[in-house]
Amino acid sequence: MLAEQRHQLIMRELRSGGTVTVTELAGRLGASAATVRRDLLKLEEDGLLTRVHGGAVVEDERAPFTEAAEAGLPEKDAIAARAATMIEDGQSVILDSGTTVHRLAPRLRGRHLTVITNNLAVYEELVRDDTVELMLLGGMVLRDSRSLDGFMTEDALRHVHADWLFMGACGIRPGGQVMDTTVAEVPARRAMIAASDKAVLLADHSKFPGTGMVKICGPEDLHAVVTDTSSDDMTCTALREAGVSVLRAAPSASDG
Repeated sequence: MLAEQRHQLIMRELRSGGTVTVTELAGRLGASAATVRRDLLKLEEDGLLTRVHGGAVVEDERAPFTEAAEAGLPEKDAIAARAATMIEDGQSVILDSGTTVHRLAPRLRGRHLTVITNNLAVYEELVRDDTVELMLLGGMVLRDSRSLDGFMTEDALRHVHADWLFMGACGIRPGGQVMDTTVAEVPARRAMIAASDKAVLLADHSKFPGTGMVKICGPEDLHAVVTDTSSDDMTCTALREAGVSVLRAAPSASDG
């Protein structure tokens, strides 16, 4: 079994059971205890779990949308304001289900744009604005994340094209890999990348490294990352070396 497969299985076991011992993991994976310990060390270095005596634990899944949307508002608003300056009137934009992406929506009001989204909070922000051409992607309603997802969302994305994608994530690994904790949401985000000319990640410093067991994309798929001034310097340097523009936005005095 490849290391990546073992890592995914380890994270699945931890998320379903909370705490799992090395012996239990070795038995379930058909691997040696030494191999499992190396896997746990790597996953801890990536910020995905915490090793404890004889095993490992993992934090709970990410907070529901309404809770996460209230966290770090000054940083999110600064990032959203910087992202809004990248868009020119007449362009088309995909906005995904992220809470920082949601903060971008009010800054698009009154502009001659086409906005494509699976984010119900974005839809609510823009539905009454006749200036914005608004497309709501179909799919199953995920209430905790206030989004639409599933095969219908992916299918709809195969029929659209956008100048920009602004996306969120649960974590950014030191090498620039963009991660998510919710397996079901990853295919739609990958389809959004394929449907756009330029993909921009909006992520505050808490996402460095953040969480996530599933890779959404690598730095080669990103045009830019917009973040705040507290984000990890080494990761930002790795992104720049991979050809990604890293734009830092500082909260204004009024945000604080």
